[in-house]
Amino acid sequence: MASKSRKSKAKQPSLIDKLKVKLSDFRVRIISGLFLIGFSIFLFVAFISFIFTGGADHSKFNIDFFEFISNSDINVENWTGKIGAYFADLFINTGAGISAISIIAVLIVLAFRLFRIRITSLKKTVLNSFFITAWLSTFLGYLFISSVNDRYLLLGGEMGYFTSKWIVSALGNVGIILVLCFTLTTYLAFTFEGFIPAVKKLFAKKEPIPNTVSNANTSVDNVQNEETVITEEPIAEEEITTTDSKEETVAEEEESFTITKPIEEETIEATTPVEKETELTFDISENKGSDSESEDTFTVEQGVEEEVLESNDNTPLGDYDPTLDLSNYQLPPLDLLEEHHLGNQQVSEEELNANKDNIVNTLIDYKIEIKSIKATVGPTITLYEIVPAPGVRISKIKNLEDDIALSLAALGIRIIAPIPGRGTIGIEVPNSVPEVVSMKTILSAKKYQTSKYELPVALGKTISNETYVIDLAKAPHMLVAGATGQGKSVGLNAIITSLLYKKHPSQLKFVLVDPKKVELNIYSKIERHFLAKMPSEDDDAIITDVQKVVNTLNSLTIEMDTRYDLLKKAHARNIKEYNHKFVKRSLNPENGHRFLPYIVVIIDEFADLIMTAGKEVEMPIARIAQLARAVGIHMIVATQRPSTNIITGVIKANFPTRVAFKVASMIDSRTILDSPGANQLIGRGDMLISQGSDLVRVQCAFVDTPEVEQINDFIGSQKGYASAFELPEYVGESADSGPGEVDMSNRDAIFEEAAKIVVANQSGSTSLIQRRFSIGYNRAGRVIDQLEAAGVVGEFKGSKAREVKIQDEAELQRLLDSL
Repeated sequence: MASKSRKSKAKQPSLIDKLKVKLSDFRVRIISGLFLIGFSIFLFVAFISFIFTGGADHSKFNIDFFEFISNSDINVENWTGKIGAYFADLFINTGAGISAISIIAVLIVLAFRLFRIRITSLKKTVLNSFFITAWLSTFLGYLFISSVNDRYLLLGGEMGYFTSKWIVSALGNVGIILVLCFTLTTYLAFTFEGFIPAVKKLFAKKEPIPNTVSNANTSVDNVQNEETVITEEPIAEEEITTTDSKEETVAEEEESFTITKPIEEETIEATTPVEKETELTFDISENKGSDSESEDTFTVEQGVEEEVLESNDNTPLGDYDPTLDLSNYQLPPLDLLEEHHLGNQQVSEEELNANKDNIVNTLIDYKIEIKSIKATVGPTITLYEIVPAPGVRISKIKNLEDDIALSLAALGIRIIAPIPGRGTIGIEVPNSVPEVVSMKTILSAKKYQTSKYELPVALGKTISNETYVIDLAKAPHMLVAGATGQGKSVGLNAIITSLLYKKHPSQLKFVLVDPKKVELNIYSKIERHFLAKMPSEDDDAIITDVQKVVNTLNSLTIEMDTRYDLLKKAHARNIKEYNHKFVKRSLNPENGHRFLPYIVVIIDEFADLIMTAGKEVEMPIARIAQLARAVGIHMIVATQRPSTNIITGVIKANFPTRVAFKVASMIDSRTILDSPGANQLIGRGDMLISQGSDLVRVQCAFVDTPEVEQINDFIGSQKGYASAFELPEYVGESADSGPGEVDMSNRDAIFEEAAKIVVANQSGSTSLIQRRFSIGYNRAGRVIDQLEAAGVVGEFKGSKAREVKIQDEAELQRLLDSL
């Protein structure tokens, strides 16, 4: 019984807790905020009116307050009536004087905090208001201490009068002046950071100027060494809690619900630097002595030594600038992009509270207790973080995924149990109206503008509304997969666009592979600026033919080996160190050294290449992915068929960065990310990014086709190189096995039988000869080459079977007789 009574006493809420519960109601906050704003306006008008009409109403404040209010025969001149006149006399004359007007600022800030609008810090406003009221009241009370009985308006109030009178009696006139000056200086020093430097600058001694020339030279040095320092303020997140009326978060044992609404990141406008021209005028005057008029004069004239010029033959050259060939090239401006997010509806607080209640009620139905719940609003989804009570199993909450989705009636619910590094369980709930994240917002963010990455790729925004930027040079290769129509093409355009907005054509080249022929064809306009191709490809630099894809990939392996040879000669470990040495002119171009641009290979519809070319495509891709990171060759492979026969173990092992859009099944999600989750996305650019063990949910930035066209038109209209960047020449195996290289006089013993089998089956391949005659691959290959030289089969066509040119055995016999 005693324990029960203790528990009942402990659970009784205090007055502050009851007030917090009342303020958690939206209607109570609105009504309270409106009342405070109205009362603030009423006090302000009453104070202003009291300054002009207080003399006429001063004699009427000596009677009792209730008699003063209830007696209708008593009239006042104040604009707000008797109540306003009484409050004005109470705060000004009886209180702190005219400094009492600072109380209105506290009331206004408190009212807006009830509206969930933060104008400024409530704590700082209260402290500043308290100091200003106390200091100004004391100062005015001392200033008019001798005329207090002659005025109807006490500028310092009775509080200022008695405070100043007490200080004067204790310290004297000198003491109160010192106290006022000391307190004001202390306040200004701790409130304004620029106060102390301003005082130092005011009392700094100016050194005398020795002469005009040295002064001018000093000013020139100052102009040259002048730098502009930009101080970045961290982006704050405003946390609004239903039980919070203070700035500091108070940890409570009872259940609490927190809504985190991230403030939009600071953006930087792209501006062109303005060069300052400084004109200095030098006035050099020589003081000439007066000629002596005496008769005895003696003049000594000394010859001036001639100026000696040192030889400049060994003067080192400046750093090499790879952008000199296109020195007038300009990066695309942000005005080419559109603001797609304008008009987006924000998630209402009613929706957040409704989802919170549904989650809590569902967990309570299954007897799962939680300590607290917090909501973080993102552009597409809202993350609800819950802290379960001690003893609750995580797997028990994980198994309720479908039940929570049913209670919320949402498109797809994803539970993260637990969230790495936080000690909470996350429940991702899609917003009823998802927000469109525009590419312009992402590229204008400070995180992208000030990034020092070699290859910055801006993909979109995270749940916390933070711009997500990765360095492709450290990725180093990316695998993009997802079902049809879920945003892969938009994602590839976002990757290319973010690179085009940062890099000069001399620093970056693209190899674009597009088997569908229409997705990446839009970038053909920037061929002479950013694209790379083999010299033998005279047509478009966008590669669409399968055989050209094979040749280009093998050409990239040759380029990779060549770059490694250059790094070996230069004693550099990676492309960054090599280019730094080349820019510093530590490497001689006559020895084969050259500036190496980054090469980004983008392959769309990888599944189609695997189906048509198979190992011929997979092997060079695997070799590039394994070795090419250090020499600046990076690959981005996209596919809409994330199956194990397309994304093989060799591909997955060498592509650590993986981007998954919405897929159809959990098996496809495990194929891409090695974990489920991609099957629970909502589509339209919603994606999961894996760079190791952690998964990050990002809303992909949207860049429309007309925007990409404008960017390409802007770049294409500028001066470019004479042609696209040339890759090393590669000759395929089909060219090496021509008919002229086969000696028909030394035909194989099974040549005639093999020819008859090929004609009978109307199919010619090395594997067919191997199986029928049980011979090795090399001998079967020689037989096929002899059949090609004889005209029985056609030329090599990759993984496809060769064409049979002989239709029947009679025609074959005539051919054999002729041989």
